[in-house]
Amino acid sequence: MEQIFSKLNFLTNGEGFTDITNDLNLFIQKSNFHSGILVLTCLHTSCSLTINENADPNVLKDLKKYFKSIVPYNCYTSLSKDKEYIYYEHFQEGEDDMPAHIKTALTNSNLSLSFQGGEIKLGTWQAIYLWEHRYSQKERSISIHIIGEKSSDIYNNS
Repeated sequence: MEQIFSKLNFLTNGEGFTDITNDLNLFIQKSNFHSGILVLTCLHTSCSLTINENADPNVLKDLKKYFKSIVPYNCYTSLSKDKEYIYYEHFQEGEDDMPAHIKTALTNSNLSLSFQGGEIKLGTWQAIYLWEHRYSQKERSISIHIIGEKSSDIYNNS
């Protein structure tokens, strides 16, 4: 059993989803791992990680629209009977920053995944996405921790 710690950087195209599945599988293979556990941690507070459908792009469009409806920009309406508008106090980094923090809090910053044969175990229609919650293009870092069997160990112990 071996382990490594590393980091992968991704450039997002602004608000939306970046499929990072192939990059992660390639990283596992280049690191010469056969099977084990992959732990991903997003090193930012305004984007997140998610596993979702990779077949119909409308799924990702609908997710984005849904989150915009429950986490509006600038302010939100209280759930009290008065329905008052409550404006965000954190706005110094732009109008999209506080909503991005809320979206991150409602989603995942970490994922733990099994892999075998050098590939992450996912369902037929699943992919791993870096979900950017800010408007503009950002460089994002994902911390990677792999614990598992190296490919050479599998063949040497046969």
